[in-house]
Amino acid sequence: MVELRQVVKHFGERKAVDRVSLAVPRGQFYSLLGPSGCGKTTTLRLIAGFEEPDEGEVLIHGRRVNELPPFRRNVSTVFQSYALFPHLTVAENVAFGLRRGKLSARRFDEGEIRRRVERMLELVQLPGAATRRPDLLSGGEKQRVALARSMVLEPDVLLLDEPLAALDQKLRQEMRLELKRLQRAVGISFLFVTHDQEEALTLSDQVAVMNQGRLEQIGTPEGIYSRPQTRFVARFIGSSNVFDGEVRRVEGGRVEIATAGGHCLVAPSPTPAPACGSAAGILVRPELVRIANEPAPAGAQRVAGKVIQSVFLGPHRQVIVQVEPRVEIKVLCPASTAPQQDSAVELWWNPEDALVLCG
Repeated sequence: MVELRQVVKHFGERKAVDRVSLAVPRGQFYSLLGPSGCGKTTTLRLIAGFEEPDEGEVLIHGRRVNELPPFRRNVSTVFQSYALFPHLTVAENVAFGLRRGKLSARRFDEGEIRRRVERMLELVQLPGAATRRPDLLSGGEKQRVALARSMVLEPDVLLLDEPLAALDQKLRQEMRLELKRLQRAVGISFLFVTHDQEEALTLSDQVAVMNQGRLEQIGTPEGIYSRPQTRFVARFIGSSNVFDGEVRRVEGGRVEIATAGGHCLVAPSPTPAPACGSAAGILVRPELVRIANEPAPAGAQRVAGKVIQSVFLGPHRQVIVQVEPRVEIKVLCPASTAPQQDSAVELWWNPEDALVLCG
């Protein structure tokens, strides 16, 4: 297990990592997700040993490793740039760490090195590429070689720093499936750094969302998406609709919020409940909003508006509806039933599907 305890890292006067505490369980696919500059790569580098924390502790299997160099931590890192040696064959690249005693606490004879390399190339589905040079490989093949080189050392944790960022969209989707398959096959912890929310939600057992050096929320992909705990997480993860306003009433397990545009909206009350008169918002995801082509069910939350944009997404359209002077609601609906541009529509959703955002 990898653990960070109240870790702080400064670069000059800038605090890149601010009191970060997290634990990566053995055998999990764990993602650090956030926008550029949020501190996620610095956090990974602190675990790898490329940076040393100013405060706090980095532990691997319960042992403090703050002062240990990278090659004494039994972790491997896969970089966005692959970092393959162009003058070496695929097999020689994969075997590099096994032959460099400084990179591993163990020593291997040539027979063991050959067996390990062959097994890794089989695992990453490149059994016939052993004698090829990196310049003859596609981007996806280079990424597989980089993964094989990192996993052949049997690290306690594999650190992946935006490893799919240089690939085209189709190849990225293929490599997502490949990464998950490999992680399950080898059974070691993967710590995956990305700014791509779809990657994090697709791949991960647990996701830690970072913003401005701090952890905003840690949870399962489903929990992060369905129950964001902060406004940042609500807006950064997935597409969201937020009505801002003031808490008018808290009663019967529900919060009633009056918006600036005159709507009175309700949602289940969080714990602790917000105070009456405090600022709050109501979040509802686009896929949970319906266009009232027929009467809405009793108890539904209703708002009226005008279609200002309709975006084609293949079998679906994302319809943008202006419901207040500064509030636009996104609705995901079948392309065949999408309303026309400039048409007046009524929207509805189940109040139980909404979420209160305090502050």
